[in-house]
Amino acid sequence: QLVQQAIADEADLIIASGGDGTVSEVAGALIGTGIPLGIIPRGTANAFAVSLGIPRVLPIRNACQVILANHPRTIDAARCNGLPMILLAGIGYEAATIELASRELKDQWGALAYLMAGWQAFEGQSLFETTIEAEGTVYEFQANAITVANAAPPTSVLAQGAGQVVLDDGQLDVTIATAETKLQGVSVMLKMLGAALIKTNTNDQNVVHFYGKQLKITTDPPQKVVLDGEIIGTTPIEVECIPNGLTVLVPRP
Repeated sequence: QLVQQAIADEADLIIASGGDGTVSEVAGALIGTGIPLGIIPRGTANAFAVSLGIPRVLPIRNACQVILANHPRTIDAARCNGLPMILLAGIGYEAATIELASRELKDQWGALAYLMAGWQAFEGQSLFETTIEAEGTVYEFQANAITVANAAPPTSVLAQGAGQVVLDDGQLDVTIATAETKLQGVSVMLKMLGAALIKTNTNDQNVVHFYGKQLKITTDPPQKVVLDGEIIGTTPIEVECIPNGLTVLVPRP
């Protein structure tokens, strides 16, 4: 509502100060407006700010300097079940991890809370049947985790099937990961993190990656879904890329 009022007042710039959930809400209202979004990261992970290259050292001070430098970049956005998506939608393991990372755990451990929750989530995560419809092609898999990413830093490991997520390619990155044991799951995630650090494809038989612009994902049984850091319900989901949908202020090259 605050963003919509600012748009009505013909604002030249809108700044969101908070975590990924706050930034996603503000960005969602700005899709298609052309009004630049400035970001002051004050959350636990700040994945969107990291994916834009906003420095993690002195994040508030440096983010303000990025805003003052006024260097806009147009990137893609997306919608998932009608809701704005600037980062990613996670099905299965990632959603379980986010749900287990309670506010108390994040307040106490910061970003480490996600690692602790992720280790705990391995215990209850089993394979589920998945059907993905993308541009007329139907894919069927067994999976532990499915990630549909518009933007994601290397630390969003489960989005790194291709080694990097490009912000302005007009496509969504779809990564499907499978693991039958906790040890195998850890191995898959380490390989995906390594691929992200050197920006190359993940060469692992338990990881499948492809691109899509419009997707419909169903699972059996239904799985919880996390969207930009917030649990939004369960599958099925429909995701659509919005090329060049959002203007953000980023560090100069």
